[in-house]
Amino acid sequence: MFRSLHLLDTHLGLIIANTVFNLPFAIWLLKGFFEDLPAELEEAALVDGATIFNAFRRIALPLVAPGLVVTALLSFIFTWNEFMFALLFTRSDVRTLTIIVPSLVGGHEILWGEIAAVGVVAIIPNVLLALLLQRYLVRGLTLGAVKG
Repeated sequence: MFRSLHLLDTHLGLIIANTVFNLPFAIWLLKGFFEDLPAELEEAALVDGATIFNAFRRIALPLVAPGLVVTALLSFIFTWNEFMFALLFTRSDVRTLTIIVPSLVGGHEILWGEIAAVGVVAIIPNVLLALLLQRYLVRGLTLGAVKG
């Protein structure tokens, strides 16, 4: 199907494949966060004259911000570290870091220095995002863990 749509070895093809793969996970995870919100909060906003969109934007979204951050970070990590779609859908024009590492292992030599360098470069975005979003991350991962 990707070949007939000319999506092989394109960024758009990888984006579509990873979106289709991560979307069910993100929906399932966010569904739990939104279900934990009391419906009375949005109903009170509607009674006060807010539209449905305003109640969602001003009441629900700020309350589930930790859940949004956790979902976004986990989806990013899954996509960043994904190997199979990149292996199947790319050839030479589009290559991800996960595909570059196996290409550094040859028949008679293994380029350990280059593999280590690519590994460090591959880890940097994940670590930076986790550090920047840490205050949301802890709350989002533990939200709903203890029911009172």
